Amino acid sequence: MITAALIFAFACFGIGALFCLWRIILGPDSADRVLALDTMVINMIGTLVLYGIWQGTAVYFEASMLIAMVGFVSTVAYCRFILRGDIIE
Repeated sequence: MITAALIFAFACFGIGALFCLWRIILGPDSADRVLALDTMVINMIGTLVLYGIWQGTAVYFEASMLIAMVGFVSTVAYCRFILRGDIIE
């Protein structure tokens, strides 16, 4: 039963990542692209956690925490670049 739930969750996160990729490519505004990129990072974190559950190891949970921190910093840096034109003052 857990295998079927994991397959369904992998499919849902994969479809969500494809929709985010579609919004990144065809987004009408740069703010939509930033939000889609941030949502794609969240989808990849969820996929990595699911893979850790499937493999039965805790290494992927630590990797997902690192990706979450890098994703947050990259989102903030990209927003500052859009608003101000530079990242470091």
